[in-house]
Amino acid sequence: MVYLPSTPWTWCFLIIAFVESVIVLGFEGFVFATFQNNIIPKEKNPSQTRTIPTYLTLFIFAHVFLIGLVYDALRLKNTIQVIGLCIFNGALLIYAAIQMDQIKEANEDLLHYQQARRNIWGDIQPFLIAIPCVLGLCTILMSIVAWKLYDEFAWTIYKHISADLRMKRRYLTFQIFVALLKFDFFFFLGFTIQFLVIVLESNDIEFQLTIVVIPLTIIFLLTAAWATRREITWLMTIVVIVFHGSMAYFLFKLVRMYTDDSRRGQYLPARRSLTSFAVITLLLITITIINAIACMLNFNKGLKPHITKRRILNEEEKHGMTELSPAAHPVPSRMTID
Repeated sequence: MVYLPSTPWTWCFLIIAFVESVIVLGFEGFVFATFQNNIIPKEKNPSQTRTIPTYLTLFIFAHVFLIGLVYDALRLKNTIQVIGLCIFNGALLIYAAIQMDQIKEANEDLLHYQQARRNIWGDIQPFLIAIPCVLGLCTILMSIVAWKLYDEFAWTIYKHISADLRMKRRYLTFQIFVALLKFDFFFFLGFTIQFLVIVLESNDIEFQLTIVVIPLTIIFLLTAAWATRREITWLMTIVVIVFHGSMAYFLFKLVRMYTDDSRRGQYLPARRSLTSFAVITLLLITITIINAIACMLNFNKGLKPHITKRRILNEEEKHGMTELSPAAHPVPSRMTID
């Protein structure tokens, strides 16, 4: 059965995310069309000409990802994921601000090398300024609605886990871990797309190896979530080790970005953006490792039945609960969710 938001606040959260995506992608589409039409085609264009298509692709992916996770969070009534989406939207705001400087430099470089028909900065600057403004406003609105959703979802968490505070903490740790895996996926893929399109050439062996890593990463993240649900200690130990290896990978890429003089010209158009993605990914991986260990410490303590047979209350059940008046069915104070 297809889930549909059933309360004003869940509808608000979904509508804000959707309207934001439509506006931002419309502005990005205009910038992309203006930039591409201004390029003078040549046999071999520099990496600056690939900057705008890459940013547009990432913004499209980011907002499809955002809408998907918003729907997923509301369907699962996952407060942690709702809060994570507000932070994610804030990260997109930072990326949009970085994008503005990078596009300005790309425009100036193309004019300098006589590969642009005219200076288009005056045409696209208002739209590039508007994008972070829209993202900032929507982040504030989403945060306000998230606060309301926290109260709204509290009863569902109680019904699912009971009033046991220790079990609630274990369940919270699990929810954080699963949410982190989803955001790890986006930032890894975002870094990889930029690296493939802007920096590497298709005949480079590193290009082919990087493409192979993408599906392996998806399989790995799915395995990590499955191992946590099933409480498989040996598999989670391997997951933690692989996460440490991925930290080494991103540190290597980050250091090489600033020390490899032979590729300086290739890195320069997207170096700030790649750096921000690499730093955020490293931070996320560090938090994910800590949380994965915390999840392992919670194995075999009674949480597994709750997360392997998760059931979200449907509309009829929820409606039935709201009709239970405190007078007819007194509720002990220990049932209050903070």
